[in-house]
Amino acid sequence: MNGKITDEAYARAALTYLAEPADRLLVRLLRVHGAAVTLDSIKSGRTLGIVGIAGEAPGHGAGPGLPRGKASEAMKAAMDRWRTRLPELPAPEEVLAFGETGIRLVCPGDPEWPGQLADLADDQPYALWLRGSADLRFNCLRSVAIVGSRAASAYGSYVASEFAASVAARGLAVVSGGAFGIDAAAHRGALAADGITIAVLACGVNVPYPTAHAELFDAITAQGALVSEWPPGRHVSRLRFLIRNRMIAALATGTLVVEAGQRSGAVNTARHARDLRRRLMAVPGPITSDLSAGCHQLIREWQGTLVTTAAEVIEHLSPVGQHELGESPRAEPGTVLQLPRRSEGLPLFPRDLLDLESARVLDAMPRRGGMGTVRVAQRAGLAPAATATLLGQLATGGFVERCDDGWRLRRP
Repeated sequence: MNGKITDEAYARAALTYLAEPADRLLVRLLRVHGAAVTLDSIKSGRTLGIVGIAGEAPGHGAGPGLPRGKASEAMKAAMDRWRTRLPELPAPEEVLAFGETGIRLVCPGDPEWPGQLADLADDQPYALWLRGSADLRFNCLRSVAIVGSRAASAYGSYVASEFAASVAARGLAVVSGGAFGIDAAAHRGALAADGITIAVLACGVNVPYPTAHAELFDAITAQGALVSEWPPGRHVSRLRFLIRNRMIAALATGTLVVEAGQRSGAVNTARHARDLRRRLMAVPGPITSDLSAGCHQLIREWQGTLVTTAAEVIEHLSPVGQHELGESPRAEPGTVLQLPRRSEGLPLFPRDLLDLESARVLDAMPRRGGMGTVRVAQRAGLAPAATATLLGQLATGGFVERCDDGWRLRRP
């Protein structure tokens, strides 16, 4: 947070204290009024207008198409609910102080904000709290969520660990939930391969839960990142795990379920992945095992892809058949061509295959030294937010990399 915080960023941080994640009415207020105005209205007791909100579902069980009167009632109830937590609000200086402990706040529009979270629509987070060395947005561009049962079998733990190590060695980040069983095996497998792993928590990033994973979380912090929608110090509850699962599915390119019962958190995550149109995969198991019943259901009823090797996971996440089919290799704007892993120091694909906007950003880069995102955007004639996304995609393709001054050309 670099010693200062904007009113909008502070307001988003504050709202993570006042509201539980996925409060659809709050997301709509943010869209219409912005975070600073919304927070001010909560503090002052002033009720915001419902233009753009009435006639829509405000979340928390309310149905679609609410008339204006019902929307006003929902707004009042929500304001009362959020105001009960006002005594918990930290001052801006306290939010900044989290940076001294290695915790940072990431908001929509920031360079590290994962753009794919927009797919959550009215369920997207207000802000994210992070602890760790990994760049969240960059690493989630090529990632796989590996989830499964807490009471994993030896078979499931072995498969999760081996698959995670293999995909991490190929440059994919492994996303999971930090829990016992399959989650822990996936995190440890990625760490063993010196890869990036991201744990999405149902509590504050400074709250080790489960406590037995304190050392594991420290290792993830050193080599990846801990992510949470809840502010520092917030503890877990059963409902928060279910709310958290949509984030695991949204951040990753695809979701792999290793072991899961038919009614389990892993199946809940898989349902989010399916609804978000993410790639969904499952590992088969013995037909006599309840731990594999959920995996078989995903394959049989949800069109999940059956995978038996890490190579099949990578193939499913990174299709490479465009050239063989004779299709044009030029990318659509805002996409990254998924081609085989590059040799060390070389881009994934030739520069002339870039789409026009990506090429403009690359041409704007200085030949020597680094440059900040805003300056690159000015030189390329593009919006800063779009430029940040394109820079991340160019980094994934091997053309640019982060440096102390922002971004620089990547050299062999």
